[in-house]
Amino acid sequence: MDDADRRRYVDNLQAELDGVALYRALAEIEDGTELSTVYTRMAEAEERHASIWRAKLREGGVTAVPTQPGWRTRVLIALARRFGPGLILPTVTQREQADSERYRDQSEARSARMAADERSHARLFQAIGERTAGLSGGAVARLEGRHRGGGNALRAAVLGANDGLVSNASLVMGVAGAELAGQSILITGLAGLLAGSLSMALGEWLSVQSARELFEHQIGIERDELLAAPEEEAEELALIYQAKGLPADQARELGRRLVQDPQAALDTLAREELGVDPAELGGSAWVAAITSFLLFSAGAIIPVLPYFFTQGTTAVIISVTLSVIGLFGIGAAITIITGRSALLSGLRQVLFGVTAAAITFGIGRLFGATLGG
Repeated sequence: MDDADRRRYVDNLQAELDGVALYRALAEIEDGTELSTVYTRMAEAEERHASIWRAKLREGGVTAVPTQPGWRTRVLIALARRFGPGLILPTVTQREQADSERYRDQSEARSARMAADERSHARLFQAIGERTAGLSGGAVARLEGRHRGGGNALRAAVLGANDGLVSNASLVMGVAGAELAGQSILITGLAGLLAGSLSMALGEWLSVQSARELFEHQIGIERDELLAAPEEEAEELALIYQAKGLPADQARELGRRLVQDPQAALDTLAREELGVDPAELGGSAWVAAITSFLLFSAGAIIPVLPYFFTQGTTAVIISVTLSVIGLFGIGAAITIITGRSALLSGLRQVLFGVTAAAITFGIGRLFGATLGG
């Protein structure tokens, strides 16, 4: 076994161990529902894959092999336990799609139908996040509420903090370059934090509120159509379920049964056609605004902190140090979503952030010197 095959087998085994741990954790979280069974079967498939790669490594005389899930998977499990599986579903779906692509060019994986299994898992996750046909009432409620609400919240949280940190670090370095007094820099940094946070919060409120109003309007149209032409809406529902694989006669029967209860039919049409939970309408605009405000502020306060206690060169050095640490942490956190190297992603984030701050510092120094004399 050459080094390239050894590394490939080890990487494949690690990916399968990650899948086993993640799916077993999700099965435990969803205990008592049909989803628990789905996740358990997915974990069993991943374990079969892992056994194949273990055997390949044993045949090659490799004894130092992974036995535990990686740190990214442990973070995803912790997030799912704390905030619900919906928060991580988009990330897990992307991972499964990436795994199927990785296995496509590996002859060992093709012979064991691993790529097909991974594609199937990706479709299952997409169905879990977007569809509810065939699930129990309790599972439907969990999917349509908690799962959809999660969305890409993890990505939004990381990027929101990143926006606050980079923008306010650049602002603070700009005014520090102009050699303003420490108190002036502090006031400027706090003003930048407040202005940026309020701007982000207002933008998020307008975005979510506009979406809610659009959904309300679209649901109103569906309600009118349901009352005016229930037969046509029944046929529309039948087509939706046929597209999901239900036999035509069963789909038509389900459509007719649903329209007998106008509220249930409207609820189903909203979910299936509009992709929105009528009870949530895409979430609360105020929750989105407050969350955006807090996330931006959490990042923006980092470069300002030293100016509460000191000033001058000391404050600048501490501010840069804290900002570098924060940027690296954000870059590493992003890899929970992307799956890339935490070290490289963190260093890249530091490079971009420090470059932006250095540019504004230079501009501030230039203008400060010009205006000063």
